[in-house]
Amino acid sequence: MTRIGLVGLCVLAALAAAGAAAWISSWWWIAGVLFALPGLLGIWDLTQRRHSVLRNYPVIGHARFLMESIRPELQQYFVERNFDGRPFDRDVRSIVYERAKGTDAEEPYGTERDVYRPGHEFLVPSMAPCAVPRTPPRVRIGGPDCTQPYDMALLNVSAMSFGSLSANAVLALNAGAAGGHFAHDTGEGGLSEYHLRPGGDLVWEIGTGYFGCRTEDGGFDAAKFADKAAHAQVKCVSLKLSQGAKPGIGGVLPGTKVNAEIARVRGVPQGRTVISPPYHRVFSTPRELVRFVARMRELSGGKPTGFKLCLGSRRQFLAVCKAMLEEGTAPDFIIVDGAEGGTGAAPLEFADHVGAPLTDGLLTVHNALVGVGLRNRIKVGASGKIATGADLVKRLLQGADYGNSARAMMFAVGCIQAQRCHTNACPTGVATQDPRRARALDVGDKSARVQRLQAATVGSALQIMASMGVTAPDQLRPHMLRRRIDPYTLRSLDEMYEYLAPGQLLAEPPSSWAADWEAADPDQFTV
Repeated sequence: MTRIGLVGLCVLAALAAAGAAAWISSWWWIAGVLFALPGLLGIWDLTQRRHSVLRNYPVIGHARFLMESIRPELQQYFVERNFDGRPFDRDVRSIVYERAKGTDAEEPYGTERDVYRPGHEFLVPSMAPCAVPRTPPRVRIGGPDCTQPYDMALLNVSAMSFGSLSANAVLALNAGAAGGHFAHDTGEGGLSEYHLRPGGDLVWEIGTGYFGCRTEDGGFDAAKFADKAAHAQVKCVSLKLSQGAKPGIGGVLPGTKVNAEIARVRGVPQGRTVISPPYHRVFSTPRELVRFVARMRELSGGKPTGFKLCLGSRRQFLAVCKAMLEEGTAPDFIIVDGAEGGTGAAPLEFADHVGAPLTDGLLTVHNALVGVGLRNRIKVGASGKIATGADLVKRLLQGADYGNSARAMMFAVGCIQAQRCHTNACPTGVATQDPRRARALDVGDKSARVQRLQAATVGSALQIMASMGVTAPDQLRPHMLRRRIDPYTLRSLDEMYEYLAPGQLLAEPPSSWAADWEAADPDQFTV
């Protein structure tokens, strides 16, 4: 070996030794840091005053917060049974996912539910079933004051605003509605380009913020309303009085979330906090409400106009019915939202304790309209946890003419019930304005799923009705739904609830309604 080669070898050996020493040194340094971190964390835990658990159990106490953060996922995927999850159990979610994908929504071996448990409901089959209609029936919306009636599908997309949902989610919902020929409610967040671009039929919802038809000081702008309501895709106009999950409260949209696009859609200043009050500025009495609904219909060019509410006081709704009679005009439709309805965010106390559930609200509205002789001219929509054909049949049987669904449609576009809607961190890009998350939602694929879900759910409802011996929703009767009261007792719907005869409130109110009917005042909302 030459001297030069030997020198080179020695240099390489020296460099290798130095590198090894540096490598060992760096690993010792890393190990030291790793051992020091728990100590530093422990010192921090002992001195901080916010969490008692960490002061008593430094370092290891953080495991409690880690487990709490992943508790919903552990509950949903490993703990809950197929039929006891909330808000929607695994069985219902599976049916929706499978129908949206176009696969079989069938289960082997029989029901897992306890059919002898009090509260269990079942629909009554007939010994002479009918053939399933080839074409789903539609519901004509439009009373005598309406000049542009609309034929509503039995199941439609319920109110969800752009801003609450991502642009891609709104596009997918509307494209699905366009392909399946059913309606898409815009929600109260305004009429955006994402509602209009795919070409689906729209129910334009106006809330207390009057977004899209708003004056600079937050009032109602008739000219802006008339301009947008004239759009060919707007088939109906709905005035939102209250929402099932949070009736009676308004909302605050922080200025940091009011970007240029949101500001343009809602008609508000960019970067400025927007407050939606809990009450409407355009009316303060039942009579003024009825007059304003009539004015909206006139401004829209005679399109079907109605309102949505989560029922509270029966007396107040009867006051609205009296106002309809005295004013000689009425809404074309009323959407009843149940307290079990969904929302992007609501105080827990409101979601759990305020407002009537859909069954009670729907039966009250239906019977009140029958009792005053207006049911034939006003169609009733039902909104609140309609996800399956059985859900839809039950609501039609309880008095609805058609149904609206929000969360089931969200499942169709990818929602996994992560319940992160209020964080802007929806993992599937449905309920977020984060562009990176929203881009994961493929509009073409999800719109097809929305269309398939609606068609399959309506088809299931028609199949169930045929098994009950009826071919159309108006043939359903209350005695066709039974509920178990205790392990030995069954009651039909008409045995559990009082049903009024047409015009009965005007002729001779039953004793159970008489006090509310007498106290109902069309000139004030008396509780």
